[in-house]
Amino acid sequence: MSGSSGEKTEKPTERKRKESRKEGQVPRTQELGAWATVLLLALVMPSLMGREIGALRDLLGRALRTAEQPSIAVAMQLLRDGLLHCLIALVVLGAGIMVLGVAGAVAQGGFFLATKAVKPKWSKLNPIQGMKRIFGGQALWEGAKMLIKSSLVGILVYAAVRSMLPLLGGLVPISLVLEMVGDHAQALIRNIALAGLVMAGADYLMTRRRIGKQTRMTKDEVRREHKQSEGDPMLKSARRSRALAISRNRMLADVSTADVVLVNPTHVAVALRYEPERGAPRVVARGAGAIAAKIRERAAEHDVPLVRDVPLARAIHSSTEVGQEIPAELFAAVAHVLAFVISRRTRGFKGGTHRSPRREAELPAVPAIGRRRKPSTPVAAGR
Repeated sequence: MSGSSGEKTEKPTERKRKESRKEGQVPRTQELGAWATVLLLALVMPSLMGREIGALRDLLGRALRTAEQPSIAVAMQLLRDGLLHCLIALVVLGAGIMVLGVAGAVAQGGFFLATKAVKPKWSKLNPIQGMKRIFGGQALWEGAKMLIKSSLVGILVYAAVRSMLPLLGGLVPISLVLEMVGDHAQALIRNIALAGLVMAGADYLMTRRRIGKQTRMTKDEVRREHKQSEGDPMLKSARRSRALAISRNRMLADVSTADVVLVNPTHVAVALRYEPERGAPRVVARGAGAIAAKIRERAAEHDVPLVRDVPLARAIHSSTEVGQEIPAELFAAVAHVLAFVISRRTRGFKGGTHRSPRREAELPAVPAIGRRRKPSTPVAAGR
């Protein structure tokens, strides 16, 4: 069935592409750099050869003039000049070929090291797979490519030879014949190189299409790889549990720095710390149930006063996270509690459990965490 989980219909993932590169499955043709080198030779060889021939003619003239009065020093100088010209020609050609080779490799996907391709595999010795490689689609394409290249080269050579036939009648000076033959030869090499580049482009497209089909994945493989990349759900849950435990321990450690803990009196606990230089009071710890009990225990250990205020504790617990400032609507209510705690501290009293010093029976409504704020309306709340 088309599109079933067993068919390779999905594009390869980034991880699959990296694995394919290690196995050498990269769309690449070796002919691109070779034909580009031939084209470079066809373009630069006439000027380079003209320059070197002129230098050689000058060198031979100097040698003939030196023969009248032979000298070892002059002979060594002539030898150095000749070697220097040869070296310059070789360096220019070598640098051009190297640049073209690097550019061709970069244009086809850059440099890579196929580490898995060099490892021995028993599958490579499978005769059935070998027959498929010999008589498969890739072998047919290689044969067709060779036939097309041979035909193109034959046609270009035939056209070049036919255009030079009128020069062979003996009526054209030999110097002109040699010059025209050189021009035709250069044009022939250039045309063959251009045709080879066209074939190299076609070969690259066919190789890319073949590699693309080989690296396609089934839907099951994509899902399995996605699951592996995301990680085992059990391990993720364990990591999340450890992170929560670390965060909870850090929060409980901050209870010792709180100025007051508002309690509900047993179900909810919120620890507040007031630092005038930082603005409004901040929540340093909050929790319900077992966490609230831990907060109360830690507060008792460090002589942090507990204030029983059911509506205020619930309001702050439902509207703030640890590290946040209390809502502006609750500034006045919290100020009453902090004033009470600070006054006791100045008189030398610490810790203990106390009733709320507030006299108001209502608190402004505050939005819960993650909800859009609504207009404040007073709600009644009992203690």
